[in-house]
Amino acid sequence: MSAAIASLASYGSDSDSENESESKPGTEKVAPVEPDATTHLKPLQPGYKTSLAVLNSAPEVAVKESVETGIHLDPFLKEVTYNPTYETMFAPELGPQNPHRTQQMAAPRNMLSGYAEPAHVSDFMFEQQRRTFSSFGYALDPSVDTHQVSSVSYIGAVDEAEKNKGMTVFESGQKKSEKRKKVKGGDAGEIDGFLGPWAKYVDEKDVAKPTEEEKKELDEITAKRQKRGRNEEEAPSEEKTILHVKDMYDYQGRSYLHVPQDVGINLRSADAPDKCYLPKKQIHVWSGHTMGVSAIRLFPSSGHLLLSSSMDCKIKLWEVYNERRCLRTFIGHSKAVRDICFNNSGTQFLSAAYDRYLKLWDSETGQCISRFTNRKVPYCVKFNPDEDKQNLFVAGMSDKKIVQWDIRTGEVVQEYDRHLGAVNTITFVDENRRFVSTSDDKSLRVWEW
Repeated sequence: MSAAIASLASYGSDSDSENESESKPGTEKVAPVEPDATTHLKPLQPGYKTSLAVLNSAPEVAVKESVETGIHLDPFLKEVTYNPTYETMFAPELGPQNPHRTQQMAAPRNMLSGYAEPAHVSDFMFEQQRRTFSSFGYALDPSVDTHQVSSVSYIGAVDEAEKNKGMTVFESGQKKSEKRKKVKGGDAGEIDGFLGPWAKYVDEKDVAKPTEEEKKELDEITAKRQKRGRNEEEAPSEEKTILHVKDMYDYQGRSYLHVPQDVGINLRSADAPDKCYLPKKQIHVWSGHTMGVSAIRLFPSSGHLLLSSSMDCKIKLWEVYNERRCLRTFIGHSKAVRDICFNNSGTQFLSAAYDRYLKLWDSETGQCISRFTNRKVPYCVKFNPDEDKQNLFVAGMSDKKIVQWDIRTGEVVQEYDRHLGAVNTITFVDENRRFVSTSDDKSLRVWEW
């Protein structure tokens, strides 16, 4: 072993001397070898024990989460395939932090709006204060020690809290006043003197007389009601008519009520057509009313004329064929016209308006034949379809009644009063022996004529 060490030392010295001789002329001093530098190459003395030591080149290191920076996300990334923490999502981009951030913005946060600390609150106490605040407008201040309850400890309606002495919704308030006492009923054995449960209260008054102030208020209310419900006799509006065509009669002396025969259709035929089609396009528009149209009625049987009523208090008669002109305007109602109805022949028609009048008109001349009223608003009107009862008509009124009039006498013949609301429509059925009425009381009623 010693021979090997000596040879190595001589080899090193020879190589150094050769290099030095090649690089520079002349010789230099060689530094002596320190004894400690070759100690590890010497053999161990006998008596020493040897053992192998294992060296871990990658030991496990405990890293704090606060020190861990996490994975930085690309600020331009639009999709994230995992659930990162708040710190990772809102960590600053690479580089120095924003120097313009305020102290509040730079404070540590675990959510977007701030730092949420875990707190342990009793569910009952939380619900109690929440309901108390919803009902009374005040609640205990959670930032104040509740052991020292005072007016400062409440938030919201502090005055109400002082008035109720901090009462919550789960606490009962002041006890109600004692029940009224009754006069003693007496002995049950005495029939005449026994009052039992029918005894009067001690402070009960048999006759309640209003005070002077209450009497004045009652008088004012009564006067207003009488004024509101007073049915003053209003004079009916003056009836007049306007003819919109040049001549009322043609060269043969026929009026516009005559069924035309030059329209390419037999309007006198009672037979139904072989085929009927749904309307597919607009043919004509009749313009003349200035307000909403409330009802339209075709001329009976032929349908060559159209009668319309409007909210502008006027009734107009139109042509359905040929030039489709406005033939005549009927003026005589002071308020909107609600309903109209032709008789079977079409020579007369009835009109019902909000001015509480029903009027009978002549379709040809435009003259108002008669007026009918019972001081209630008529909502609908219908002639009896039977030929022998063309002098009778019924009208649904706003006072829940159906009134039947005779146009020959102008008097009310009969009233039907079983509805609980205003009557809206009347329809004759069962060969005109019955009629059905609809009302605001959500019912349909069938009546015998």
